[in-house]
Amino acid sequence: MALDGMMLRHVINEIKNEALGARVYQIYQPNRDELLLHLRTRNGNKKLLLSTRANSPRVHFTKYSVENPATPPMLCMLMRKRLGGGKLLDIRQAGLDRILSMDFECTNELGDKVGVTVVVEIMGKYSNVIFTDEKGLIIDALKRVDITMSSKRLVLPNIPYELPEPQDKLNILLSKPEEILERIVSAPAEMALSKAILGAVQGISPVICRELEYRALGGESASNKTLSESQRARLAAELKNLSDTLLTYNGKPYTLYRKGDAKPFDISFMPIGQYGSLGESREAASFCELLDTYYIERDSADRMRVKAADLSRVLSNLIHRTSNKINVQTRELEAASDREQLRVKGDLLQANLYRIERGADSVTVENFYDADNAPVTIKLNPAISPAQNAQKYYKDYNKAKNACRVLTVQIEEGKKELKYLETLGDALSRATGEKELNAIRLEFMEQGYIKKNKSAMRKPASLPPIEYTTSDGFRVLVGRNNKQNDTLTLKTAHNRDIWFHTKDIPGSHTVLVTDGREPTDTALIEAARTAAYHSKAKDSSNVAVDYTLIKYVSKPNGAKPGMVIFTNNKTLYVDPKLPEAPDSEVL
Repeated sequence: MALDGMMLRHVINEIKNEALGARVYQIYQPNRDELLLHLRTRNGNKKLLLSTRANSPRVHFTKYSVENPATPPMLCMLMRKRLGGGKLLDIRQAGLDRILSMDFECTNELGDKVGVTVVVEIMGKYSNVIFTDEKGLIIDALKRVDITMSSKRLVLPNIPYELPEPQDKLNILLSKPEEILERIVSAPAEMALSKAILGAVQGISPVICRELEYRALGGESASNKTLSESQRARLAAELKNLSDTLLTYNGKPYTLYRKGDAKPFDISFMPIGQYGSLGESREAASFCELLDTYYIERDSADRMRVKAADLSRVLSNLIHRTSNKINVQTRELEAASDREQLRVKGDLLQANLYRIERGADSVTVENFYDADNAPVTIKLNPAISPAQNAQKYYKDYNKAKNACRVLTVQIEEGKKELKYLETLGDALSRATGEKELNAIRLEFMEQGYIKKNKSAMRKPASLPPIEYTTSDGFRVLVGRNNKQNDTLTLKTAHNRDIWFHTKDIPGSHTVLVTDGREPTDTALIEAARTAAYHSKAKDSSNVAVDYTLIKYVSKPNGAKPGMVIFTNNKTLYVDPKLPEAPDSEVL
């Protein structure tokens, strides 16, 4: 679910208990959708994440380190100047809407105390972080909104900040259960009870509406217009319980799982029973930890998609163009494969020149290449002589013969290029940080796929291979990109180490470090699973993985980065899986 106003109330309470009186000692803007406020609290330093991502807008403490750009954006620099050193005085929520305001006491250039408010609006794709001064004027915002984007509400520097127009819904903290019940049953149209609750109550999410319906109806079926007296009473009681939970901050952070599924599908501030035995609610240590864990994997992938968008676009165009070129050349090769008929027609014309009248548009002669001397009709160009017609067929034959030779080479080169582009795509899809992305960007430049940039052409900071340990103690090293694959396989690994790679599928070079020991079957299988995991077949099963000693792996002269040949290999069929999570990395 999206972070609703009711859960936000619990998150705000958690942040207030931890951070009121804290000071801002650093501000970062990792990307266009996020800000990180580093706070010094009485319990140590905390990182407060303000995210406006369309599919996961939220506010909470985070424990993860996010890679920041080398040059801070202008907004980040401005906020460091205006907000740096500020003291957090209060956090306010607009009713149960998903809008919170954090009030800071800051010091200006003259040494005077001034107020700065950070407003976080959590509204899906319209989410925003807006900075205002003590007079309520906008200093700046993560997302500026001008007249071309909205005629109702502008978000621009030096204009007064206005709250979004409120929805016509009741605040469960201020309204009695009977009032809310009356609003639900008096809705203009008949609808499912959960939908009617959603339309009547402020700051409530669909999963909580369905849970209230489930508890009030007890598994029975009824709409907002067909509630019995007992169902109305139960619904009023559930609304009162919900109100009490919010007033006393008694909600608990729950992650929801489907039975047998390790990946959570929803979150809540109350236990959810609507899924019966098919679902499970697991309590987290805190609301901030719940949000941090639930969203981090998705956001990490989103961050990289945004940062790699230009490379992905270039790569997609290159793959499309290369594939089309191969298809055209293949059709040309097929057309040229019938070239022997051209030579035969030239021979037949040459042998029958005396029988051909000048100006004829065709001639029928016996085919002495055929066992039965079957007659064959040959088209002629009446504008040229019979001898010239024969020479033209010979010329077309030689042209087709040369085309076959050239096209065969070009198609083979095109297939190699396409295979290499697919390895770039695989590396790009698995990049988890700015340093990895910079290394791939440099490879694009070196191969001439994008324009060279002096700053980007500088050698990027080196990263070690990803390292795992098998259950029986062998190290497994995995290359992060094509150039690191070359380094790992051709320079780092020793002759008696074992090299793994998915069979005919783009993926990373994976090396089982033996240190002179005889590898166990367990180590071989776990290394093969690791190679399959770090490949395009990550989500498949029964993946074929080739393996051989490093000494049997070599790189042909002039081959693209990451492209090698190998011999004396064997094949394992495994399901992709990591032996052990790698050391924590910067996301």
